Amino acid sequence: MFYYQYYFPQVVPVHYHGQPLFMDIRQQTSVQEILQIIRTQHNNLYTQLENAGMNRQIAEYVFFFVVNYTVNQANTNQTANQIYNQFQRQVPWFNLLFRQFNVPQNVADRVLVRVIQITLDALKGEEQPPSQGWSNWEDLGGVLTSAPTVASWQPNRLDVFVRGTDNALYHKWWDGRRWNDWENLGGVLTSAPGAVSWGPNRIDVFVRGTDNALYHKWWDGARWNDWESLGGTLTSGPAVSSRRSNQLDVFVRGTGNRLYKRTWNGSRWEEWEDLGGNLDSEPAAVSWGPNRIDVFARGQNRNLIHKWWNGNRWSDWESLGGTLTSAPTVSSRRNNQLDVFVRGTGNRLYKRTWNGTRWEGWENLGGSLTSAPAAVSWGPNRIDVFARGDNQSLIHSYFGR
Repeated sequence: MFYYQYYFPQVVPVHYHGQPLFMDIRQQTSVQEILQIIRTQHNNLYTQLENAGMNRQIAEYVFFFVVNYTVNQANTNQTANQIYNQFQRQVPWFNLLFRQFNVPQNVADRVLVRVIQITLDALKGEEQPPSQGWSNWEDLGGVLTSAPTVASWQPNRLDVFVRGTDNALYHKWWDGRRWNDWENLGGVLTSAPGAVSWGPNRIDVFVRGTDNALYHKWWDGARWNDWESLGGTLTSGPAVSSRRSNQLDVFVRGTGNRLYKRTWNGSRWEEWEDLGGNLDSEPAAVSWGPNRIDVFARGQNRNLIHKWWNGNRWSDWESLGGTLTSAPTVSSRRNNQLDVFVRGTGNRLYKRTWNGTRWEGWENLGGSLTSAPAAVSWGPNRIDVFARGDNQSLIHSYFGR
């Protein structure tokens, strides 16, 4: 019979509406351990299916089946997407479960690939519990073709920007109660965006355009203004910080892999300034006071490099070590505090903090990132981090209240 062409060795069938959901006796312990990881550390996966119309008990069966398949039948040297494609070919009837509960196929695909990735990480001993104080990762959907960026113009407000599949700029925001749907802000981007806020109800977004020049779009509290070109020759996406109201400092990697800055001084755009260096990624920038800017990038040795403005002059570059597999991002919770985030080995998120006196050691925050992270702080005890996840969707984790 068609439904029984699929085979598990030494299995006991559990039935749902007459269809077998198999249980492997030999691997019961490890399967249950992985399911416990999903329940305790990735509960948002259940929430996504429940929000789409599937009840918790059936979601539990679904996850059991997929984890059991990955443990017993899959080639764990393959990627999660490869295993999922094989699973779809071998168990074609499985999608009937999702259709019966009206779960959209893209939601089912996204959730199950993530379940497979969690299983692979657990089998390889790489699944990390969330670091103390950090939330589990949540999936906010979308299809990203770049790393995200994020700005905050008041407490408990987040504005996230990404490049979409049509290379346009997309915006999603948390208004203090819920996440609003994606909106298309147009443009043709050839990089990840950069964004900052210098006051309530103000956001400035920068991107690289098709001519490799810097482009700027801003929200003035009432509407989004049209794109303006600020020139330059960018070899990376831009980063932007703000030292005070109505001031912007935009940083890019330009020709020769050098760092360049262009400043809006409150009345006009100043000319480009060459700050030197040898960057292997786009820069990241933040300001924690009216006369302070900190800039970070990946260096030629894949290490984190740092340069800062103290109100009078720019420092030399310093190396902060690490092994980066993406550009860095940085946020500041209070004066003289910096939290730098990078994607490191294993595509996990790593953090290094300047506590006002010294640089603390690297901290592994786990996760599975397919882009550089983005970070912002809207209070002295809050950090929000975003990235692109395994399914090209936006993922989010936060520290504090």
